[in-house]
Amino acid sequence: MKLILKLVLGILIGLGVGYGYYAFEAGTTLSSVFEFGTRLLLTLESFLGQFIFFMIPLIILFFIASGIQQIGAGSGKVVGATLGTAYTSTIVAGTLAYIVAILIIPSITDGGSIPEEGEGLEPFFVLEVPPVMDIMTALVMAFAFGIVLTFFKSDVMSKWFDEGKKVVEILIEKVVITILPFFIAGVFAGLGAEGTVIETIAVFGLVLLLSIAMHWVWLIVLYTIAGALMGVNPFTLIGKILPAYFTAIGTMSSAATIPVTLKQVKTFGVRKNIAEFVIPLCATIHLSGSVITITTASITVMSILPGYDTPGMLIMVGTILLLGVVMVAAPGVPGGAIMAASGVLALNLGLSNEALAFMIAIYMAQDSFGTATNISGDGAITVFIDWFDKKFNKNSTTELE
Repeated sequence: MKLILKLVLGILIGLGVGYGYYAFEAGTTLSSVFEFGTRLLLTLESFLGQFIFFMIPLIILFFIASGIQQIGAGSGKVVGATLGTAYTSTIVAGTLAYIVAILIIPSITDGGSIPEEGEGLEPFFVLEVPPVMDIMTALVMAFAFGIVLTFFKSDVMSKWFDEGKKVVEILIEKVVITILPFFIAGVFAGLGAEGTVIETIAVFGLVLLLSIAMHWVWLIVLYTIAGALMGVNPFTLIGKILPAYFTAIGTMSSAATIPVTLKQVKTFGVRKNIAEFVIPLCATIHLSGSVITITTASITVMSILPGYDTPGMLIMVGTILLLGVVMVAAPGVPGGAIMAASGVLALNLGLSNEALAFMIAIYMAQDSFGTATNISGDGAITVFIDWFDKKFNKNSTTELE
């Protein structure tokens, strides 16, 4: 929650400084003060943005390669069923979010626009920090090395990717997340300087409400299926998982919520060892709530940002399929999912740094609710895996072999 407060403070400071420049007549002392403040924030945004987007290929390379190795190391029907169910849930949730977004968001954003960042004002200076490789190169390398290393065991290479992932995790948690409020402040200073920020914030508020509503629709879908498999009222199961939902809102971390989720899922009546296997795994690989928000936010930004066309079904489904893979590799820190997804969004949808900045702002505003949806959905997946193992595994016992 501290991160959300810092982001809100960054947004308010950015808006205040930028709008101050817009509101006061040019040539006055106050106008000069606010102009200096706005240009300072734009300079910070430019420099910090360069570093953030420098990190994106590294996130893709190390997290996806390491994640593929870890998934490939598992075996057995239960592992395969869990991976398949979590991936399917994430993909279907994202696709449904796209359909809803494409029907509703154009009416919300009709006539709205986001001005180009800092139009009329420039940073004091721009420092270029080019990435070590482009996004497509990082993606191909990650899949190539990750897949090969699942068959050809190399302790040196595996350790290199795993430790590289740890280094990137530290950079995300200690550096990127720390500087994010300053970056967002610069983005919104540019908005404030154009005087159209009220309309923009109003649109984003409606989009956040739409995302949270879709989170709950998806949870009801998952638990309706789970309830049918168990022969119980789905809302009884939802009631039991609520402590985990509200815990995740506070922690903003699926991993940190695992103890509460595990405790609540065991009250469903699923076997203990199935729950103890599925919940920790799904905390890493099942991010349906995150994909719902990322999909909704991307449609919103592309609907109101000049120069973009709303993506068609085939393009968006391809993007969602890639997001489902990237979500497996998302770092387990607040905002990790959107940082991991940024590369795919830039590659598939052609989003600029400015568009990605707005994506990050929208996503971070609801990060706790997306995390709560992710972890709550894990309970429904546990019910399915318990049913699957009983039905299709003849050697099934109360213990997971």
